[in-house]
Amino acid sequence: MASMALLVMLCLLATQATSSQDHQPAFGFIKGLVGCHKGEKNVTDLHKLKAYLERFGYPVSKAHSGDDEFDDSLECAIRAYQLNYNLRPSGALSPETAAQMMMPRCGVPDVVNRTTQLASGMKRRSLAFRAVSRYSFMSGNPRWPASKTNLRFGFLSNLPSWARQPIFNAFGQWDAGSRFTFQYVTDLSQADLQVGFYSGDHGDGAPFDGPRGVVAHAVQPTGGRMHFDAAETWSVDPTPGALHLETVAVHEIGHMLGLGHSQVQAAAMYSGVAPGTYKLLHDDDREGVRALYALP
Repeated sequence: MASMALLVMLCLLATQATSSQDHQPAFGFIKGLVGCHKGEKNVTDLHKLKAYLERFGYPVSKAHSGDDEFDDSLECAIRAYQLNYNLRPSGALSPETAAQMMMPRCGVPDVVNRTTQLASGMKRRSLAFRAVSRYSFMSGNPRWPASKTNLRFGFLSNLPSWARQPIFNAFGQWDAGSRFTFQYVTDLSQADLQVGFYSGDHGDGAPFDGPRGVVAHAVQPTGGRMHFDAAETWSVDPTPGALHLETVAVHEIGHMLGLGHSQVQAAAMYSGVAPGTYKLLHDDDREGVRALYALP
């Protein structure tokens, strides 16, 4: 009887969250747009694609942001996205591009305040786009003061007890892979970093969008906030169909240290995270934080 109870407990710990399998994925609308290209008009849900691109840092023309017309600015934004993800920069919504866009991901935008020139037919346009070669930094290169190498973290009351150990593990990875040390505190008034679980609109101006969309987000230094979407299916161990909490936490801690997204797919700071994926800190992540803090 005791062994049966233990088995049930382990199963509950292995996959924790409200089930997302019966809900339409937040980015599921993109599947119906595969193949669309410049010149098409009245394309159902195309305005949602424009909002998606704008949300993650690929601007489209404000004059057409709310309509369903595939114009020059949308082609340019898609091309910028494709370049950032090492996809063929056709400017059309190819199956490969749609698959990348539909992947669950971090809510922090890919693109920060940099400018590059991107080919658009015979023209070249200037966009607020950074074509990252590998690691990147948050906008303005925010960082913790040089004297602040010990960061204290605490858990909000809405964090489930099963989530504590994976998040401890994630801080441990950064403790071993950076100049920072991390100390757990129970008094939130003493915490530099606060961790919580939320659903939908939770008052920070970045509402979660439900299952298999934005899975988490974090604030750059020295904001110190990391939020996970409680509507996702989370796992303590790598589990098919569930998001590995430690993997996502490692990514979000990187943002709290000042790192942006990486183009290296194996890096913890890569924006997308497929269910069942387990990642550890990558050399690219460690090199990024060393470069940000000007360490050898």
